[in-house]
Amino acid sequence: MKKALVGLAAAGVLLTATGTAVAAWGAPMKDMKSGGVLFLNGRYKFNPADTNHGAFEWQGDLKDDDQHDGHNVYMQARVEGHGWVRYNGKQNRTVSMHHSNWDGAQRYTDTAYLRACRDRGSLRPDNCSVTQNFGQDD
Repeated sequence: MKKALVGLAAAGVLLTATGTAVAAWGAPMKDMKSGGVLFLNGRYKFNPADTNHGAFEWQGDLKDDDQHDGHNVYMQARVEGHGWVRYNGKQNRTVSMHHSNWDGAQRYTDTAYLRACRDRGSLRPDNCSVTQNFGQDD
């Protein structure tokens, strides 16, 4: 009986610690939406200079919101002083994303931008959500 109680207590502590670690990862971001694309459950954080290159780290779920349009979706990320980086999703699916962006010339990144887009091919311009701006002091 005593061993069972100790085991139960240990399992409770482990589950509590795991839940706290998951909940503590980064700050939530607003969902991004544009015709045919959704980015949901987004979270971000700015890492300190000695962690992951001092990167802007982000994660979330990229969803093809119009599975009958025949177009793919993608995310674009940019850190201050650099161009946009593209992360492709999957047509007709929701893809979990987790990426880091940084400037190798700086010890840490303090300004970043994200947007969700639908690739409409070469004849029509892509459509993107409103660009979200993230600052380390926000």
